[in-house]
Amino acid sequence: MLIAVDKVEAAAEGGQREFRVEELAEAAGITTRTLRFYRERKLLQPPRKEGRIAWYGEAHLSRLRMIAELLERGHTLGGITELIGAGESGRDVADLIGLEAALVAPWSDETTVHLDWDELKAAFGDQLTEENTAESIDQGFITVEDDGITHVSRRLMDATTALVAEGVPLSVVLAASRRTQEHVTAIAEIFTALVREHVLGALSAETPLPPGEAARLTEQILRIRPLARTVTDAQFALAMDRRVHAEYEELLRQRLEHRDSD
Repeated sequence: MLIAVDKVEAAAEGGQREFRVEELAEAAGITTRTLRFYRERKLLQPPRKEGRIAWYGEAHLSRLRMIAELLERGHTLGGITELIGAGESGRDVADLIGLEAALVAPWSDETTVHLDWDELKAAFGDQLTEENTAESIDQGFITVEDDGITHVSRRLMDATTALVAEGVPLSVVLAASRRTQEHVTAIAEIFTALVREHVLGALSAETPLPPGEAARLTEQILRIRPLARTVTDAQFALAMDRRVHAEYEELLRQRLEHRDSD
């Protein structure tokens, strides 16, 4: 995802506007003290000097707006310095930011759901215990509020209430959920290692990425993301086929043995 940068109107035909320190700070929406601090941290390019006057141009304003956007995204000044240094070494800052966005973007498309205490009581009855609530909190599914709870996944909440309605105790559902989390975490680690070792190996190298490499990696990550979910879904479905057939054959065997013993 590229950072959008506004252009400053040219002061003269064919030229670019230049700013004194105070003018640049005002255009960027920061104080002159902050601007000088960025200069000291080498976040800002040196200005053009004309005698004792320092003149800043559109590139400086673009850099300041980029810094502001990165700070809003949660980057530290140290991290921004590294990104800018990488860009000045041949790696495009916007491409690196796009790669970061592709890597850390949410894999899930879950939506939260809020249920008040009356709805929870209707769904779970006397199974709405402190123990089951504590287990749900510990697994990271719910946050408890004065008027009810908020669940991180409407789909998981709907599945839980449906299973309980079918007669499966809530404590059993939560125990199965905990075991499932352990296994899916292991699966996630497998795919993370695959991407780290065979796709992103260049990022750990000390040498700068060649121009365009970050953009290429971003496109590759975006192609791989849905493949990981496809493989996991297919493997789970095939495993269920194997397990259900095995369980059914065992049930038939037991019934035949019971019939023969009568």
